[in-house]
Amino acid sequence: MTPTTGPSVGSPDISVRLLDPERGPGPRVRRVAGQYGPVLALYGVLKLVGFCVFMYLLDSDGGFRTRDPRFGGGAHAWDVLASWDGRWYQQIAAHGYHPALVPVPGATGLITLEGNSAAFFPLYPAAIRLVSACTGLGLYGAGMLVSVAASFVAAVGVYAVTARFGGRRAGLAAAGLWAVWPGSGMEWSAYSESLYVALAVWACYAVVCRRWLTAGILTFAAGLNRPTALALVVALAVAALPALRHRQDGLARPLTAVLIAPLGLVGYLLWVGDRMGDLGGYFTLQKGAWAHTFDYGEHTLDVLTSVAVGHFDYLSAFPLEDSIGVAVVLLGLLLIPLLIHLRLPAVLTIYTVLTFTLILGSQQIFGNVSRYLLPAFPLFIPVALQLRGLRLPLLCTLLGIAAVASGSYAGYVLFEAGVP
Repeated sequence: MTPTTGPSVGSPDISVRLLDPERGPGPRVRRVAGQYGPVLALYGVLKLVGFCVFMYLLDSDGGFRTRDPRFGGGAHAWDVLASWDGRWYQQIAAHGYHPALVPVPGATGLITLEGNSAAFFPLYPAAIRLVSACTGLGLYGAGMLVSVAASFVAAVGVYAVTARFGGRRAGLAAAGLWAVWPGSGMEWSAYSESLYVALAVWACYAVVCRRWLTAGILTFAAGLNRPTALALVVALAVAALPALRHRQDGLARPLTAVLIAPLGLVGYLLWVGDRMGDLGGYFTLQKGAWAHTFDYGEHTLDVLTSVAVGHFDYLSAFPLEDSIGVAVVLLGLLLIPLLIHLRLPAVLTIYTVLTFTLILGSQQIFGNVSRYLLPAFPLFIPVALQLRGLRLPLLCTLLGIAAVASGSYAGYVLFEAGVP
């Protein structure tokens, strides 16, 4: 008897599955494109508008050409996007770390130590090096590619979190707000903010969906990117407590997430301390080389009270940049009670409040507060819920106007009127 060579009964021919428009990967791709395509398009257009305004203002000024490349100088306007911290990240990508506490000879002020690459966390420069090796791009191009790509991933994450509670229109509005927030000039630059927010927002989404292992891994990675990941670590741990107590998702998954979440952050700090011969070496370096230290809000209060009366005689004062920073802080303090009132999952509220606490409780260059608070994306949710009632053309028009303005306040001011 000749054996049957065709497909068995009940097993559809593979060619039929591939050619059938209702089967195979095609419909899934179309569904994903239909869901996230408008988000990516809106975010991309808004960022491009703001970016072009920023580049126009920068090129019209031309002052960047006379400065040292480390501080934003270069042959082209876009060189400023990899200045300051961006230069450190590129050096780490090229040469790695050499942790050390080196005193500044004869120093008597706040700055007593020479700057060292160990102050900058390793995930972003590692991504730069990997992308550079895989694509052949230089370190500048690789850094920009990582940041821009991560910013789109973050935008989709902001949309996904917000849409879960307020619908697609609210999610779209929130993604648009992420594009024009006062610190959004850092999203398309050789800085680590976009990568951190991409990790943080999807970690929060994973917690909301009770995908504990995913949340733990993403939080672990975020801890290798920025020290403020401490807020994310604590938020995940607190959110996991009910699951652990009631065994909603078993014991192993939430417990494993809680255990692995802090390892990136703690591991890097301990490694730096070990290499320096001082377990608190990272914090010693931050305080001695950059005057960054947790002072329980003393410096922030000094800035707020000084700017209110028009005095700019505090540490690292930049009048225009600091005025925008004060406005961002006041806006955030107004939105936090609204966020709490919404009774969203605890991970979102705790993460936001702790991020604010870490930033406002620290002594630092205050003008940078608008970018330091960029990861506090749940603040967009109360605003987005109000904006979702607008007709789409009006919503896009308002966001477009904000995008034009953001080219100045989130780009030009951040890079040119202060220290990014």
